[in-house]
Amino acid sequence: MTADSHLRPGPQGDATPITPLRADSLQAWLDDQPPELRRWVADTAFTTEAGSTCLVPGSSGEVVRVLLGVGAEPTPWDWGGLPAKLPSATYRVDAALDPPAADAAALGWGLGAYRFERYRNVPGALADLVFPEGCDRAAVGRAVSATYLVRDLVNTPAADMGPAELAATAEDVAARHGGRSSVIVGDDLLAANYPAVHAVGRASIRAPRLIDLEWGEAAAPRVTLVGKGVCFDSGGLDLKPASAMKLMKKDMGGAATVLGVASMVMDAGLDVRLRVLIPAVENSVAGNAFRPLDVVPTRKGLTVEIGNTDAEGRVILADALAEAAGEEPALLVDCATLTGAARVALGPEVPAVFTPNDQLADDLLGHGRRIGDPLWRLPLWAPYRRHLDSKIADLNNAPDSPFAGAITAALFLAEFAAPVQPWAHIDLMAWNTESRPGRPEGGEAMAMRAVYAVIEQRFAGGRRA
Repeated sequence: MTADSHLRPGPQGDATPITPLRADSLQAWLDDQPPELRRWVADTAFTTEAGSTCLVPGSSGEVVRVLLGVGAEPTPWDWGGLPAKLPSATYRVDAALDPPAADAAALGWGLGAYRFERYRNVPGALADLVFPEGCDRAAVGRAVSATYLVRDLVNTPAADMGPAELAATAEDVAARHGGRSSVIVGDDLLAANYPAVHAVGRASIRAPRLIDLEWGEAAAPRVTLVGKGVCFDSGGLDLKPASAMKLMKKDMGGAATVLGVASMVMDAGLDVRLRVLIPAVENSVAGNAFRPLDVVPTRKGLTVEIGNTDAEGRVILADALAEAAGEEPALLVDCATLTGAARVALGPEVPAVFTPNDQLADDLLGHGRRIGDPLWRLPLWAPYRRHLDSKIADLNNAPDSPFAGAITAALFLAEFAAPVQPWAHIDLMAWNTESRPGRPEGGEAMAMRAVYAVIEQRFAGGRRA
């Protein structure tokens, strides 16, 4: 994992100052500056558009100050483009920021410094930032580190990130924080009653498995996270076309996301009994692959008719959610790159959240808005449950109807998450389709910080020492 966030502790003294300016504060700031600086700002047409910069030169041509345009509300993305945009040097924030704004500045810088360099070195040196005064360094550090973890996992090609490698990563994350990780592999899934995970993954030469991470004291409130770990999705016998298959290394983005949340929870020492369940498979084509209209048993005892082998994510999640729900956790969240329908509805940048719990929905959306990690609620529209009916099984995994695909997928999962009421399903892209400040094209930790914020809000009262 790329470790250097280019965030540095003090001292501030020799660092080049960055002055953040809003449209309504620029003129007052200029009024206090010498005439030559006012002329320079005018000549460079600096407008304070969020993320815009004006580099102020010294007598020898060196940069002696950077003016940065920021919006009315603090956001990491005003700062996210600076590590690559500015000349390589050390900078400091030359303004008094309140704690949320200081955190946003540092977070944006750290996320903007991410590079995926497993297979090649990316040319060009990046700039450093001294942590702003008032910044919660620990909180920013864990968010940046977790985001790097998620991005690295999703960016890694499937040849190097299969079920075994994903399990090894979970074991490493657990070990770093004093947690425990176990794995059920291959035909042992049948003996342990995870038949749906086995059915989806059995056609691959890389054995399917259930990854199980635990951390925390037994008496603490139980928080369980479930992540879809399809390390590559060919579509199975309902084979995807090449254009749809190309990005399927990212189909384990839900698993990566919950590992990111887990790393934040453990690093913060929240007083919870954390459990992370990841069904990890490849959906491959072989003579023993599961077939359209096969009936697959599940851990809960419900049978699932396979309407489409390319709707495999919800099938493996069924077993993991049933296991999670059996313990009746105080909070259950699953994350999955589940449906194209959610992307059609909301685009690639906004994950869809489904939950029967209005307070949980409000908390997720509220924290998402506050910290720049947006989600949007879609309805668990109960009348559409009829579309999941099968003539020969309890459920069909992929209705023939072309409508409401994200909703019917969520309703399918709800059958296995019940009776847990504080449950949320997050349908996410886990991928930036284009580069934006602080968010390079490639794997992305969507909804991770919002989920962590909800857990912290609900369970931070008893932080472990």
